[in-house]
Parts: sequence; structure tokens; C-alpha cells
Amino acid sequence: MKSTLIKDTTKEERIALIREWLPDDDGLEADGGMDLWDLYADYINGTKEIAECNAAFSTGYLTERDLAEGTLKK
Repeated sequence: MKSTLIKDTTKEERIALIREWLPDDDGLEADGGMDLWDLYADYINGTKEIAECNAAFSTGYLTERDLAEGTLKK
């Protein structure tokens, strides 16, 4: 498998990789207001490695109590 590091890829190759990785090329925006293309923009532009983009992504979850109280668990 070819390296996916920024130093080993062109911008066009990084875009093609993201297209392979994202489902249906839609970035899930309609499902939750999050565009995965935005998440990987730094990788595409060559400023962060893919692992850094993935590490920066953090999710939280809400319980019914959190919704009632307006708090977010991490």
C-alpha cells in the first residue's frame, strides 16, 4: 500500500483518498450538520497528517438527562 503521508502524496492524491474513505461522497452533512470534508481539509491542504485530523475529531453523547439539563458528556 502506498504511503498516505503528506510528503508522499500530492493534493490531488489526498482528495482521491478522502473520496475513497467517505461514504457516498456526501460527508454526512445531511445526517447531523457535520461535513467530513471540513474535518479532512487540513490533510487535503497539506497542513496536518490524516492521523492528526482523526485524533482531533472528538465526539460526545447526550443522555435524556443531559438533554433535559442542557449538558454534554465527553
